[in-house]
Amino acid sequence: MKVAIVGAGWAGMAAAVAACEAGHTVTVFEAARTLGGRARALAATLPDGRPVTLDNGQHILIGAYTETLRLMRLVGVDPSATLLRRPLALPFVDGTGLQTPAYATHWPAPLDAIAAIATARGWNWGARASLIRASLGWQWRGFVCDPAWSVAQLCAGMAPRVLHELIEPLCVSALNTPATEASASVFLRVLKDALFGIRGGSHLLLPLTDLGDLFPVAAARWVAERGAQVRLGQRVGALRWLAAHWLLDGEPFDRVIWATSSANAAPALVECAQHAPDSVAHPLQAWAAQAAALRFEAIATVYTWAPRARLPHPMLALRATPEAPAQFVFDRSQLGGPAGLLAFVVSASDGSAQAIEVAVLEQARSQLAPLQLPTLQVVQTVVEKRATFACTPVLERPPQQVAPGLLAAGDYVAGPYPATLEGAVRSGWAAGSFALHQDLHKPV
Repeated sequence: MKVAIVGAGWAGMAAAVAACEAGHTVTVFEAARTLGGRARALAATLPDGRPVTLDNGQHILIGAYTETLRLMRLVGVDPSATLLRRPLALPFVDGTGLQTPAYATHWPAPLDAIAAIATARGWNWGARASLIRASLGWQWRGFVCDPAWSVAQLCAGMAPRVLHELIEPLCVSALNTPATEASASVFLRVLKDALFGIRGGSHLLLPLTDLGDLFPVAAARWVAERGAQVRLGQRVGALRWLAAHWLLDGEPFDRVIWATSSANAAPALVECAQHAPDSVAHPLQAWAAQAAALRFEAIATVYTWAPRARLPHPMLALRATPEAPAQFVFDRSQLGGPAGLLAFVVSASDGSAQAIEVAVLEQARSQLAPLQLPTLQVVQTVVEKRATFACTPVLERPPQQVAPGLLAAGDYVAGPYPATLEGAVRSGWAAGSFALHQDLHKPV
């Protein structure tokens, strides 16, 4: 069949790989000149004039991202060479915080995570016991809770230090939604896979290359070698239904997978519905309404540089407050980047880029003072205002099937994961596989 994929982000390229592997003719349309969507490479310049490649936001993966790792290998990317694998560790600059002891790094799940909890520096035995007791309770209940609960309600009985130093930063980094608003059910799903799933599921995987090279660029090369077309810089102007086929700017396709952001997809499908018969228009309008109802959270990444600036670990946790908004800082020099480059991540960010920069620089001066860092200069601040959907309780996400022969792919589409790279890849692969078997004439 002839399959069109609109959008060359991680979901779109996963869909392209699935369709190509099945032997179908694939065309990928991407309005931008670069691959990767919201997880792509970004060119910048250091204060000393040297060019540098950044990412459109600092991302990490975890060992439980099995589909992402599988697809990376499928398209020729070696995760062991492109990702720095580290046992679960969220240390603060003073050495306190959660860190898996060396003797437990290869233990099966969840023993490695329990060892990290039991040896967390700065926590008393009461704090450790509150987390272990809660974790075992979640496991005993099958990682199921009241769908209406927030993460804060789920963890109400934990010690305050555990909440502030582990649960809240984990929640906001995984779901990009504050614990008081985030879905406990989705949070438990992530914890189940990461801490109680496969061996090494809790490991942190830090990219050693830019996010474009990590998957989408290799995927584009892989599908092109199998006859696919990847059309960069080509925006789709019109989607139309005609005689059991879909037309993209007049070009017919048997199947279409719409793999852009929901903000882009909803108006495109509303416009298409105006020219479609009722049997197609109604599901298009219903899907678009559900997608348009999603609320979004921003993520800011503040890249800074100073000669000889270096952290004791590739990644440090920070104590976030409204005045000190960053939750983590990464030393990009230990991740394949130039010396002195640091990346501060502000999940669920609020405010202007300038205000975030000022707050993060003051936070760095205060919280990283023991490192005696030189004066940091801002290289670039990236604010993705619609980085992820707000992952709130009982949220109804738009389904994968939109209309006969038309599917959606993206981290916001209905599924078990929050807005993560793994969620995008799983959605794309499912859409690429399902589209090939869907009955064009069957009503949605």
